[in-house]
Amino acid sequence: MSVTSVEQRPFGCTGLTVSALGFGGSELGFDEGVTPAAVAGLLHPAIDAGLTVIDTASAYLESERLIGEALVGRRERVQLFTKCGATDGFSRSDWSAIGIRHQIEASLRRLKTDRVELLQLHSCSVEVLARGAAIEALETLAREGKTRFIGYSGDGEAAVWAAQCGRFDALQTSVNVADQRVLDEALPLARARGMAVIAKRPVANVAWRHGAGGPPDGYHREYWRRLRALDFDFTRRPLGEAVGVALRFTAFQPGVSTAIVGSSSPGRWNENAALLALGPLPEGEVQALRRRWQERADSSWTGQV
Repeated sequence: MSVTSVEQRPFGCTGLTVSALGFGGSELGFDEGVTPAAVAGLLHPAIDAGLTVIDTASAYLESERLIGEALVGRRERVQLFTKCGATDGFSRSDWSAIGIRHQIEASLRRLKTDRVELLQLHSCSVEVLARGAAIEALETLAREGKTRFIGYSGDGEAAVWAAQCGRFDALQTSVNVADQRVLDEALPLARARGMAVIAKRPVANVAWRHGAGGPPDGYHREYWRRLRALDFDFTRRPLGEAVGVALRFTAFQPGVSTAIVGSSSPGRWNENAALLALGPLPEGEVQALRRRWQERADSSWTGQV
């Protein structure tokens, strides 16, 4: 399956135009065997096919460095998004103004650039958001030109707070067939304020591919558990077709500017872009997925950080 281009969409009310399918750099940072040359092999064909959004974070260990080296000579063709607050593989966090400044300065060095298009607070709590210092730090960095726009990346009640507060340009949050509560909560609020929405985990980590024993690591297990309960018919289709259903369900939700999929497999982004090029799911199929969620989802199934 090949793709020659990918849809470009408005990024909320920012004036940016972004690819409907973005690239997420979290997986790269935690894989010790990944090299800058390998990352270039992932990103260059995708950029040639229309990828413009590359999302990473200070917390993703080597991800920023690898992406920065891979983008030498191609930086101006992409929109770079990164995150701050959580850092060092999520082993620590610092939401102070000075801590955030030090983090973004280090991120810019690793990314080999003097600014990013979007700087996001990385999954801090409502309490941190409400104190205001972390948001003010991002606003200061935006005035200084180190980032064009600011955002919040997170889930649940913190995502709702961020969507309501009126101070962010973008919201990155989990949106997928196994995480639909956001469609009735944070997303309508974000759309009403003209915020860009970045859908993370858009294919629910493809957790249904694991059999009755479940996935080997805990990161995917919550979605696997939910999908077992939801028992969607599409998960019994061939894997590529099923991934397409999940991706198209997410990417064509009202207000979603870009859906971020990460992979260290060459060609995977282009394969996903070809699936997305099939267009929106038929409305009847979307409504069937929504009804199944409404019938079977547990009230405890909040957004996954």
